[in-house]
Amino acid sequence: MTRVIRFHKHGGPEVLRIENVDVSPPSRGEIQIRVKALGLNRAEALMRSGSYIEPPPLPSGLGLEAAGIVEAVGADVHGFALGDAVSVVPPLSMVRWPAYGELATFPVEIVVRHPPSLSWERAAAVWMQYVTAYGALIDIAQLRREDFVVITAASSSVGLAAIQIANLVGATPIAVTRTCVKKQALIELGAAHVIASAEDDLEARLREITGTEGVRVVFDAVGGPLIEPLTAAMSRGGILIEYGGLGSDPTPFPLFTVLSKSLTLRGYLIHEIVRDPARLEAAKTFIVDGLISGSLQPVIARIFPFDQIVEAHRFLESNEQLGKIVVTL
Repeated sequence: MTRVIRFHKHGGPEVLRIENVDVSPPSRGEIQIRVKALGLNRAEALMRSGSYIEPPPLPSGLGLEAAGIVEAVGADVHGFALGDAVSVVPPLSMVRWPAYGELATFPVEIVVRHPPSLSWERAAAVWMQYVTAYGALIDIAQLRREDFVVITAASSSVGLAAIQIANLVGATPIAVTRTCVKKQALIELGAAHVIASAEDDLEARLREITGTEGVRVVFDAVGGPLIEPLTAAMSRGGILIEYGGLGSDPTPFPLFTVLSKSLTLRGYLIHEIVRDPARLEAAKTFIVDGLISGSLQPVIARIFPFDQIVEAHRFLESNEQLGKIVVTL
């Protein structure tokens, strides 16, 4: 029997239970790992509460990121051996491949040998944020050295990853956060500029920072009314990549701004990279190289033990964290 975390009804963190279940061996093309650490993501809170894009049958497992040791391999798996230290790119379905457990099984394509310098905690805090940010900024927007890039929800794990990737390619990251509470921390973590959207005039500050060049790339997780000042400060031919909907207000479409500047407004999910083998391999190479060089360094907000998964999810929903929440086994 293996301890896993499941929920039998939708709701708050208190619906999560640690249960003993029989875990099947890996199928063809799969790897099973003995989990040492888990990375927590907002998508897991959404699925637990019943508002995720993938509705699960109940009871359901949960989780998108894990790091651990290869315990078993299925048929047609090559390049991995028992005992290998690995971490996991988020799968296309956390219903089919949930991570929250002592043993977890994943398709071989998303299992990665991470640099040995990474602790289990940091290895579990890599792939969701860096693949998400890489796919938007490098694969799609082709971020360049001369670019200004605006990153909203900048204190999230994905926001911090985007700041690091922007710095890696020589672009200028402008962090947008709701208040100035985290301003100094964001500067210390690599933001060239920090704007508090609830306290500053966002459009005016962006124009002040970027001058006549404007913002070519916007990486937005919020939506809502922020779209209007963001697009107003963009350069002609700029691209706004929307990867979340943290804002609760309706999102207007800035029609005349988009027309007059020939802007691209584009939706994006990490699945776009994960389901494309060539793009996924390019992402892995970029990220592993960045980890080895030290240009990419996962920021951990707080670490919880496995038995405190309810408390970990409560902290996940508090919006107090700066970086990634990790659970250890």
